[in-house]
Amino acid sequence: MKLILLSGGSGKRLWPLSNESRSKQFLKILPRSDEELESMVQRIWRQLDANQLVDDAYISTSKAQADIIQSQLGTEVPLIIEPERRDTFPAIALASTYLYSTIGAHPDEVITVMPVDPFVENQFFNKVKDLEDVIGQTDVDIALIGVNPTYPSTKYGYIIPDKDETNYEQQQTYIKVKSFKEKPTEEQAQRLIKQHALWNCGVFAFKLGYIIKQLEKKGLPARFDELIQHYDRLPKISFDYEIVEKADRIKVIPYNGYWKDLGTWNTLTEEMETNMIGSGSMSEDCSNTHLINELDIPVIVLGASNMVVATSPDGILVTDKAKSHLIKEFVNDYDQRPMFEERRWGWYRVLDYKESAEGTKVLTKRLCVYAGKNISYQYHHKRSEVWVVVAGEGEFVLDGALSIVKPGDVLNIPVGAKHGIKALKDLEIIEVQMGSQLVENDIVRLFMSWEEMKKSIGNE
Repeated sequence: MKLILLSGGSGKRLWPLSNESRSKQFLKILPRSDEELESMVQRIWRQLDANQLVDDAYISTSKAQADIIQSQLGTEVPLIIEPERRDTFPAIALASTYLYSTIGAHPDEVITVMPVDPFVENQFFNKVKDLEDVIGQTDVDIALIGVNPTYPSTKYGYIIPDKDETNYEQQQTYIKVKSFKEKPTEEQAQRLIKQHALWNCGVFAFKLGYIIKQLEKKGLPARFDELIQHYDRLPKISFDYEIVEKADRIKVIPYNGYWKDLGTWNTLTEEMETNMIGSGSMSEDCSNTHLINELDIPVIVLGASNMVVATSPDGILVTDKAKSHLIKEFVNDYDQRPMFEERRWGWYRVLDYKESAEGTKVLTKRLCVYAGKNISYQYHHKRSEVWVVVAGEGEFVLDGALSIVKPGDVLNIPVGAKHGIKALKDLEIIEVQMGSQLVENDIVRLFMSWEEMKKSIGNE
């Protein structure tokens, strides 16, 4: 069995900590057994490892999230990168063709798809393993996991079982699916629960050959290198609507254990073991209030109950927990670049941005490059840079010339100059970019590996 983990999200429901590049699954605010904090993606990857599933797992994601995944999980994690974000059907189609034509997986291989951020117990993964048996031992097209509802939720989809198979409370096997209902009203949800409907948690399985045939029927290529060239033509539609709900034979495995979607500040803070992260304090009369502060200035909360106070370089949120789900409506119109990003080599925070009347843009960042990590050997067409080293030690290369840099060094990088840096000790740098375009697309990467770069400049 191969696992495809879907990592997407616009980063708006947990604003201001989340943004386009750091969606909810990357926020390090969940407790670990060793008293350290971890993110949802780190938690799920650790659970997959504990259940002997990690060796066959791949993460389908966008270019914007590739660096932060490698930062949190390591550079060896296998990624299937979408050229653009287009919903779950295109993402799963692309990942399937990758497994089929690039990895060489057999058409009878069972493929299981799941989100990268469910909050579940370890026993949940026994059900994930059971999906392979359902697909392998029956003639079904799709097999799903359905969660036994604990309340009439209006934010989840429901899986409605066949009326002849509704007595499954003590049953540990699979049942036939009759239909689906997406995000019902509370009254509808109450009726669905009486019909023994299950929450759709977005975990399902199929044979690889089934999806390849579906793509061929739609006139889409089954090879990864061909499909990625036509990716922008794929419909922006969910896999549920395009494939699952149109399938003829569907079974579901009921799951009665703990499962939660930590999609809002209200649900996320319920799983935090501390009510304060970062610099600040709260008065003793604050009840059920959480403070998460990523800024370098203290935040003080007095006499506020049932609240979330969250601060980051992207903004400040103060909300009643019961209303926290409404944040997406308020930030939908914000077109602001992420002010904080985690990269495979460390992180950066935007300190200032200005644009002159003549169109010259100036962006100031604070960067941290972790010891042993490096920024790629690269150059820019549209901007120059000045780096001021304020802490640590590293190797710096400029147009093939290698030097050691320490605090106080000022590094001038002209337009078009090839450059890169590796931290020997944790490096802190103030970077000032200046030019007509200060965008990711103006980075031409020559070498990602420091060793390859050093071999190259040795031959110049």
